[in-house]
Amino acid sequence: MTSVRIWGPGVGAVVVLVATGTWARGSGGAGVDAGLWDSVRPAIEERLVAQARGEGDGDGDGLGESEPALRARWFCRAEALELAEDDTRVRAGVNTLCVEYGVREKALQECGGARYPQVLRLERDGVGGGYRVVAQEGPPDGAGYGAWVKSRFGGLAEAAADGALSAGPLERAARAHFGLSADAPVGDC
Repeated sequence: MTSVRIWGPGVGAVVVLVATGTWARGSGGAGVDAGLWDSVRPAIEERLVAQARGEGDGDGDGLGESEPALRARWFCRAEALELAEDDTRVRAGVNTLCVEYGVREKALQECGGARYPQVLRLERDGVGGGYRVVAQEGPPDGAGYGAWVKSRFGGLAEAAADGALSAGPLERAARAHFGLSADAPVGDC
């Protein structure tokens, strides 16, 4: 009985550490093939920007679009949660973040944005050897959101799908695009 009391907490601690390590490795794309991600990421992020601007299936509903003086533009990034390659096709489960930024009086203005997980299917493009997005799904708003995420992502990726993506890289890209200093403030439209 004494050995159970001594070993029980130790085994429990090891299980927690292993689970935490597995979750951390699986979140944020750490267990994803970096070379494949580098190949498909440009096509995914191009698609996100085009949709945010209202091209194709997007609705382009950023506040900055209604104020031409802001020169607003969408900036998007994706983070791989899961990648699966089958010959010339790739299934990418990703977290996405798109933010519309404009500029006013040497300050970056955040005009709109959205963050949610998506599943995209890509095929190798004959031109230049890159990839192109051939299908895309996102979660519904409201009650069906959790069920959609659960049905499309593995356990570890499902937990990471609700994780936050930093807007820092997008802010840096927007500041560079508008020719602002690296420490230019960010305000709201």
